[in-house]
Amino acid sequence: MATLRDVARKAGVSIGSASAVINNTAPVSPEMRERVLRAVDELGYVPDAVARSLKMGRTRTIGLVLPDITNPHFAGLAGAIERFCEATGYVVLLCITSDDPAKELRYLQLLRTQRVDGLILVPGGADTDYVEAIRKAIRVPTVLVDRRLDGLDADAIVLDNRAAGRAVVEYLIRSGHRRIGMVAGQARIPMANERVAGYREALEDNGIVYDPSLVVWGEFHSEPARRAMFDLLHRRPRPTAIFSTNNHTTIGVMQALADQGFRVPADISVAAIDDFPWSTAFSPRLTTAIQPIEEMGRAAAERLLGRLAGTIEGTGETIVLKPRLAVRDSARPIEMV
Repeated sequence: MATLRDVARKAGVSIGSASAVINNTAPVSPEMRERVLRAVDELGYVPDAVARSLKMGRTRTIGLVLPDITNPHFAGLAGAIERFCEATGYVVLLCITSDDPAKELRYLQLLRTQRVDGLILVPGGADTDYVEAIRKAIRVPTVLVDRRLDGLDADAIVLDNRAAGRAVVEYLIRSGHRRIGMVAGQARIPMANERVAGYREALEDNGIVYDPSLVVWGEFHSEPARRAMFDLLHRRPRPTAIFSTNNHTTIGVMQALADQGFRVPADISVAAIDDFPWSTAFSPRLTTAIQPIEEMGRAAAERLLGRLAGTIEGTGETIVLKPRLAVRDSARPIEMV
């Protein structure tokens, strides 16, 4: 395997000059640069990434920690982050936690040993012990995305979850629905409770009494959501509409309704948060509050790289993005149900 010394010898320059060309650490003449690069190409020289990172203090790698890559929301988020980082010369190392805080902490320790320059994290917990453990585990600039953590000084890029819940439920109310069931996420995750708060505010602002028995918890996954939906269908009187709080939850909701022989929206309306890339290809097309995933991922990457470059300083800032309601076919006015 060719070494830097071999490159310098072939190019007829000093090792320091060859290093300056390869690592772009000092100005050199165009003629010298051409000779060194030609030697690199002819010898097939590959720089030692570990040695280079130790010398320069940077690895040009970003750790991305997500709960679930099978969820289209997180897959889209990862894609947006990777595209921006790749375009600016950074490599993304992806870790999947399954929303397990203990697994998340293990991955953070692993990424620390890999000497990543920064982290983008979707946190899987919220209590005091979890926040303290995250604080101790993080030693590099970090941006939270999709979820924020109270008590951690870090930038966060999040959806206005309360507004998303309100938008969906207010649309159902305008359509004449008064008994609206909700399949919520995980009670330990603050953004799930923010969506419940938006649901409740929309009801109460429209003179509808909040009924906690109409809120069931689907854990943001399809199978728990399917079971929770069965419980809702046994409420009497039965809800005329369902508010589903993420795309995996919606899969479980639709499975439960199909299993019980209900037609959407003829028998019961469904509206949600999160969109699917293929949602308009199926019938009924889903009425949903769409998250700006591309904007969210790009903002997280920009914020982190700004911290690394020193162009962003000071305490962490939370950037809140607005949802967009897409009215389609899965919900219809109550008088047509």
